[in-house]
This record gives sequence, C-alpha cells and structure tokens, in this order.
Amino acid sequence: MKTIIVGGVAGGMSAATRLRRLDESADIVIYEQGPYVSFANCGLPYFIGGIIEDRSQLLLQTPQSLGKRFNLDVRVNSRVTSINAAERTVTVRNVETGEEHVDSYDALILSPGAKPRELPIPGFDRALTLRNVPDADRIADAVNAKPHQNVVILGAGFIGIEVAENLRHAGHNVTIVQAQDQILPQFDVEMIEPFQQHLADNGVTLVLGASATAITDSAVELTTGGSIPADVVVSSVGVVPDHVLAVDAGLRIGDAGGIWVDEFQRTSDPNIYAVGDVAEKTNIATGDPSMIWLANLANRHGRLVADVIAGERTSARPSIGTGIIGAFGMAAAVTGVTESLATRLGIAHTAIHLHPGSHAGYYPGAETIAMKVLFNPTTGVLIGAQAVGIDGADKRIDVIATAIYAGLTVDDLMNLELAYAPQFGSAKDAINQTGYVGNNVITGRTPTVQWHELESRVAAGAIILDVRTETENSAGSVPGAMLIPVDSLRARIDEIPTDREIIVHCKVGQRGHTATQVLRAHGINAVNLDGGYLTWNAGKSAAARANASLSS
Repeated sequence: MKTIIVGGVAGGMSAATRLRRLDESADIVIYEQGPYVSFANCGLPYFIGGIIEDRSQLLLQTPQSLGKRFNLDVRVNSRVTSINAAERTVTVRNVETGEEHVDSYDALILSPGAKPRELPIPGFDRALTLRNVPDADRIADAVNAKPHQNVVILGAGFIGIEVAENLRHAGHNVTIVQAQDQILPQFDVEMIEPFQQHLADNGVTLVLGASATAITDSAVELTTGGSIPADVVVSSVGVVPDHVLAVDAGLRIGDAGGIWVDEFQRTSDPNIYAVGDVAEKTNIATGDPSMIWLANLANRHGRLVADVIAGERTSARPSIGTGIIGAFGMAAAVTGVTESLATRLGIAHTAIHLHPGSHAGYYPGAETIAMKVLFNPTTGVLIGAQAVGIDGADKRIDVIATAIYAGLTVDDLMNLELAYAPQFGSAKDAINQTGYVGNNVITGRTPTVQWHELESRVAAGAIILDVRTETENSAGSVPGAMLIPVDSLRARIDEIPTDREIIVHCKVGQRGHTATQVLRAHGINAVNLDGGYLTWNAGKSAAARANASLSS
C-alpha cells in the first residue's frame, strides 16, 4: 500500500507518522514544496519579534530525522503540479532544478494548507506575507534592517495581531489597518473592545473601517483618503484554501470554498483525502460546512485519515471553532458561535455577560475576566462563549468548549466541580457563576436587557436606575440614569415609578440582579442590564473608536 502526502507541517506529518505506527510495511512518501517539512508555523510571529531567538527551535523535524525514526520518504523543495486521478499518479517538479517526474499512489492525502489572500491594489507586491519559515526570514530581515521603523500591517486577524505585538516588542512603530469596524471579527464588538484598548495602550495604532488602496515606496494609501508612512508593509488580510491541485483534478469544492470531504476526510474521489486548512469542516452549531483554520484540527484529521487508510472505522466530529490569542499579557478566547453570527444565521440564542475574578478576590493578583456565553433560550444547551482578560480566560473557554462538545446546558455549569484554591479560582468559580446567571435568566427570575437594546428601550419610555455608589456614578454613568445605591433601595422604593419599565444597572450585573429582585418583589416592572455598566461602556467605546478612526 503506497500513500503519497502532499504537504507536511501539521496535517501531513500527523497522517504520515500515525500511518507508520499503524502499518510498518506501508510505503509513505511526502512531497513538500518548501525547504522545511515540519516547522512550528504558529511560532513564526514570535521569531520575527525576537521572542524566539533561536530559529532552529521552529524546525521540529527534518527529512533525515523523519526517515530515521519513522522510515518516511520525505522530499522537500518538491511541488506536486498535477493529479491524474484516473491513473492514480501525481506529477512532481523539483523547484530547484525544474526536473519533473511522475509517481503513483494507492491513497493520496492533500495537505497543502491555505495561502495568503492577495489584494488587487497597486504596489501590493511590496507587501510581505507570513506563511512559512522563508516568509518569516524575509520579514525579520526587513524589520531588522534598521531600528524604529514604521510598520503597517494590513488586516487585524490572529496573525496580524501577533505580528503587531512582536514588532512593538522589537521597538517599531506599528499601525494596523482593518477594513471592519473592529479587530478580530471572530468576536462580538463589546467583547473585543478591552483587547483593542489594550493594544492601543501598548502603542499599537488602530485604523478601523479603512482599507489600503495602494502601497507606494514610502506609504500605504487608504480608502479614507489619507495615507500612513510605511517602511515595511505586512499583509495579513486573510487566507484562502490552496486547492488548485484539487480544482484541476476535478475534485468537488464545497460551499464554504474548501475541498469537500465526507466524515472520513475523503474527497469526491474515494482514493484521495484532504486535511488541514484546505479542507472544509462541519460547524457544530449550524451543521454547515465552514473554513476553520486551526492547527489542532489539522493534526486530528491527519491522524484520522491514517486510521481510515489503515482500515480503522473512525470519523470526524463537527468542529466547535475554539481559538485564543494573546497580546501584551491579555488574552482573548472564543468557542462556538458569537451573537453576531447567531443573529445573522437566525440561530435562537440567549446571551449573558459577566465579569468574574480570575481567582479569589482576597488573594493577591486577581484579575477581572469579561465573559459572554450564549445558550439556547428553551433548552439551555450551550452554543458559544467568549472571554477576555489578563488571567484565566483560557481555562474558562476550555471548560465551556468541553461543555459544548458534550451537549451540556447552562444549568450544568452550576454543578461542575472545578479545582479550587484561592490562587487558582474561587469557591464559586467563573464557570459556576455563569451557570447561576444563566439559570436566573432562562427561568425568568431575572429578566435582562442587552447593552445594545438600552437606547431603544429608553426611547420607548423605560427609566434607567443606577444602583452603584455615588463615587462609581461620578466616575462614569449611563446618560439620564437616576441614582439610588442598592443598599438604600428599600428605604427609597417610593421614588421608583410603577408605571414604567425600570432598567437596573450596576458595575457588572451582580448588584443589579439583587436590586431587580427587590423591585419585582414590590410589584415594579424591573429588568437587569446584562453585564452592567462595564459591558455597556465597552460597547459604546467600541462604536466611538470606530467613528474616531473613520473621522481621522
């Protein structure tokens, strides 16, 4: 049985090494068009910025080491230029000599990954992109040519943000140009605003709602009419599946734009498989095909294909789409669907916001985590979550991602037993608190209003009641809110109108929940502002940032 694998790194090498473990007699050949078959592509931004100083740390395996340990025939600088599916052959060109040869297969695995998207603008050939080690070398050489350069990064996805952070660490002036009104569109706007502010506080300039129209020798020109000085330009405007081989071979391309695969990662040709960023995944929330660019899925599906080729009966599970990014000590993590996506696709959902501590407040170093969780309004089944903070966002998203995978409900979060000591969490962990808040909402015990609904509710006659302290109110408040601290509420209950909806808010929603219960017990139509002042202020600040960026 001969298997040819096109492309190494995560998906291809996982398939190759797993297949060898399952079948010592298998003939396994890997063709990689670049000079490196196994490297840490997620570490490339950190090499550019000097965080990873030793370039060799990125190179995980070599053809020699893979041949010695796994008896793999690894051929680098070898580009597969065509597939003859009927004959089960591939044509391979040596990129250094130009020589070509034809090789045959019993099974073919496509793992060419994704390639950077190109912009059809003048001067785009000056922009550097980041896909592999040679790309990282080119960017590192450009930014290290002289200190304190003006670097413009086009695009504010995960790679763009990571490159921006690392080049700021290296002492350069960094500007990010983003076509949308926010960075990281994988998040809802009010959730990513603290992360945006954190980038700005650390010297990264954000230009939102603008795109590049041209790249000159010294600047990037924008759709807004202005320009930005640019010694170095890095393009990170997204990626597209590198599926030219599949298209030319007549393989089916799916609705999401990647190679269509079944649950066994088989393409429309049963002898050809596809894994990694080139292949479509099934979204767990929608059931629809999606392009989800995650290294862990590439690894997992590479292993799965090896199992299938070796005769194992295994299939791919739908993807949750869990991701995380960090910059300057702050993390932003997401899993499942966001509210913006759920609204766009018509997925029934209820959203809750909360701002728990990363661990017990009395133990030094506790940080606030901004969390948002979505669940089905009828069943309570969890469908998505986001978390942003200096500490603790990662493990909370991992717990909720696991809960989504298991089909748990928001009520189940109340009952999870999680590791607790003051330096690691709280007796009522952020996850448990999420369950309590969700239970209050889904049972109707504490009706809520979302931050973006506040203006329309007030226009319809609602009154905003701030139950924080006078000091908190003086530091920042929702316009038009009346102030009655929660501890004075019962004594001043007669001041609350009974013929209007009362929207209660505190800082994060906890005191608002208490005040809402008090008011409703007195027959007053009270609802709680979900997530409190912090969530409302984040949403309004994000809108103001986008408007300011456009006006400048």
